[in-house]
Amino acid sequence: MSAVLAAAPIAGAAPSVPWRLVDTRPHDPRAFTQGLVSYKGVLLESTGDCCPAGSGKSSIRRVDPRTGRVLAIRRIPAPVWAEGVTVLRGTAWQLTWFDGVAYRVHPVTLRQRAAVRYGREGWGITVQGRRLVVSDGSAVLRWLQPRNLRVTRRVVVRDEGRPVRRLNELEMIGGTIWANVWTDDRIALVRPSDGVVTGWVDLSSLRGRLGSPADVLNGIARDPVTGHVLVTGKNWDRMFVIRLLPSAGASR
Repeated sequence: MSAVLAAAPIAGAAPSVPWRLVDTRPHDPRAFTQGLVSYKGVLLESTGDCCPAGSGKSSIRRVDPRTGRVLAIRRIPAPVWAEGVTVLRGTAWQLTWFDGVAYRVHPVTLRQRAAVRYGREGWGITVQGRRLVVSDGSAVLRWLQPRNLRVTRRVVVRDEGRPVRRLNELEMIGGTIWANVWTDDRIALVRPSDGVVTGWVDLSSLRGRLGSPADVLNGIARDPVTGHVLVTGKNWDRMFVIRLLPSAGASR
């Protein structure tokens, strides 16, 4: 997707859910964040190219979640534009935007294990049970069989009947899919069974805490120890730890 920051917020009937800022941490402002996931005490972060496409800035990284320090990095040669990342049963999966492949990667060494043909644009990716869940910039989420990336089910994400398009980075948290929406500073909370948006996490106030100009909100990772959620964005110089307040996330 392009790097242009744009667009009015998506009008929606689902309520904004309350949250609290727990901590602020450093983040590499050169990282055009496409995906983020916590794995065994570190963050795996996938970065894309920004502009122009194919400039060789895509990577997969291991990042210290407290200091933001890049512990290890594997750069992905141009013209590939990397996208979302997740971990399923000890294997990291990294999508590419329009290159037609998804990478299977060792989450510790970052060594690429395989490139699997993938028949659509790749944007965000997460896990539910033994299936991968992916977005492609539309309002559709798809569940994939990891063996061959065959689609096993799909849902259209809707807020009061209206499709929510531009779904991007995904994270499964407590049975709810958190979905960044490209160009929006809100995260949609999506019920996986039917795609209904049960609430919005409005993070627009975080922009005032950034120390430098930045692109869109993108990057969601749950801390498995505290249950808090770490969020960041493309070329953001900060990561933020948040937690939803008890009234949040009620189903409609």
